[in-house]
Amino acid sequence: MAEFIIHFILCNLLISGNIGLLFIARRIFRHHLSGRMQYNLWFVLLGLLAVPFFPSHFTSLTQLFPWLTYMERSPASNTRTVIESAAGTTISKTTAWINDFTLSVNREFPSITGLILFGIWSLGVFAMSLLTLKSFLRLRRLENSALPLQNPEIRKLYRRCLSEMKLTNTIPVYSSAFVKSPMITGCLKPRIFLPILLISDYKERDMRFMLLHELQHYKHKDTFANPVLNLIGILYWFNPVVLYALKEMCGDREIACDSSVLEMLKADDYEAYGNTLINFTEKLSRPPFPFAAGLGGTMKQMKRRVVNIAAYEKPTVSKQLKGLASFALITSFLLGSAPLLSAFAAEDSHFHWETNSKHIAYADLSAYFGAYEGSFVLYDTGNDSWTIYNRDLAALRTAPDSTYKVYDALFGLEEGIITPEDSAISWNGKAYPFPEWNADQTLGSAMSSSVNWYFQTLDKRLGSEVIRSYIRKIGYGNQRIDGGLSSYWLESSLKISPLEQIELLRKLQDNSFGFAPENIAAVKDSICLASSDTAALYGKTGTGRINEQDVNGWFVGFVETPGRACFFAVNIGAKKEANGSSAAEIAMSILADRNIWTKK
Repeated sequence: MAEFIIHFILCNLLISGNIGLLFIARRIFRHHLSGRMQYNLWFVLLGLLAVPFFPSHFTSLTQLFPWLTYMERSPASNTRTVIESAAGTTISKTTAWINDFTLSVNREFPSITGLILFGIWSLGVFAMSLLTLKSFLRLRRLENSALPLQNPEIRKLYRRCLSEMKLTNTIPVYSSAFVKSPMITGCLKPRIFLPILLISDYKERDMRFMLLHELQHYKHKDTFANPVLNLIGILYWFNPVVLYALKEMCGDREIACDSSVLEMLKADDYEAYGNTLINFTEKLSRPPFPFAAGLGGTMKQMKRRVVNIAAYEKPTVSKQLKGLASFALITSFLLGSAPLLSAFAAEDSHFHWETNSKHIAYADLSAYFGAYEGSFVLYDTGNDSWTIYNRDLAALRTAPDSTYKVYDALFGLEEGIITPEDSAISWNGKAYPFPEWNADQTLGSAMSSSVNWYFQTLDKRLGSEVIRSYIRKIGYGNQRIDGGLSSYWLESSLKISPLEQIELLRKLQDNSFGFAPENIAAVKDSICLASSDTAALYGKTGTGRINEQDVNGWFVGFVETPGRACFFAVNIGAKKEANGSSAAEIAMSILADRNIWTKK
């Protein structure tokens, strides 16, 4: 909730900018865009306004607003490393040679500011919903109190208008003393309402124009936009730019209908149509119900409409083509900003795996996992086949924890911070809860004992921009490092799925990254767990420890034999005791039962 509202506020900044650019574009191309085209442009904006609520995310908004990075935090990114509480286990039984050391991070309560903002927004949504409901109920009472139109002259005129517009459906017409201007309501069962005041002052020409106007609303299905406009108004109640845009859209809808009516009329009738609006300005200058489309509007809107009528000319073919080109240009520009507007970033939480042309077998391996929720992924190059347990969780992204160190080391090697020949980094003298950490380290020892400070030192020397560049280059998970330079991979912003772990290990094994071969070899040596004359096992564990509990366990790696490699990834989760040690036990049992690797 707190994270959503921060994203939503950032989205509103971009949305407001887009609205401003839309106003500018409409003004620049106003001589080319027809009234209907100008109105239809607003639907592109409505689509953008819906994007923040879609379960999709294309890029991090903090990359657009880096000065607001401190506001954006993933659920666990507002964490601190707790040296006093740590967990270190050496995997027993068949895998006693893998050390799984980890420090705990404390997940603090979500941002108070974010929760307050979310509460204010929710209260506003609730209040606006009540007001909208009140208006809807008032409209229903009006509809129930209205009477079918009895005036025979107007009924006869109405039938002529239907024929003139070539409409076969007869929309019921009612008279009411409670409406101040003609309007049409209802999406599936539309009805036209005429004020008794105008019926009593009946003039055939004026009534014809009014009926044609309302029938244009019906023809273009304008009432279908009303629920959307109301919903947008509720959700964006706090954004005056959006609310102003919605009012302008309603005004453009009336101008579009005016243009459609004028297109039906003879040039001699344009002035008469404009005079109809002027004559009834005082009576019609009241906004219609929020669920209705009508002839009335505010004084400012009425003035715009009269000016538009006075300047109206039937569009030529050339003007129509220019209008279409302008419409396409503005639409393309607006849609181009859509990838920047996701607030939930739900797409970041799952890897969208292309399964076409892949040989995939889904196996029930639940017996290996016991009480853990988890997944297992295996890719065998020998027969180009995949074995997957728990497809949904295999695509779910979670914090990589220490498994990320494989690539962090590679980045440090590529930048020359360490080299295959000299990878030593001096211990800073700070006391850590594991004796193995309290000493100078090389890449081999740091990887074997999973020494956090070694890789945090690499990150500090690399810098966030270099790290971000490499992460994008190799396509590492959701590619987000905004959780803090020293902790982005520790149950924070960076996340990756087991399927992506396999894809990256494949690229590492055959150096599809295009990195220096000696650097690839150095990283592989650092994660080599066991080898023989015919095979070698490479792997890295990772544990996510939050609030003193192990909640996320990884073991990823591959078994390499001549002409064949089997890549594997196990991820487990639980409220406690889900760690890299347990993930490794599960992985080794599965590999052994499948005759892929058995530790001697």
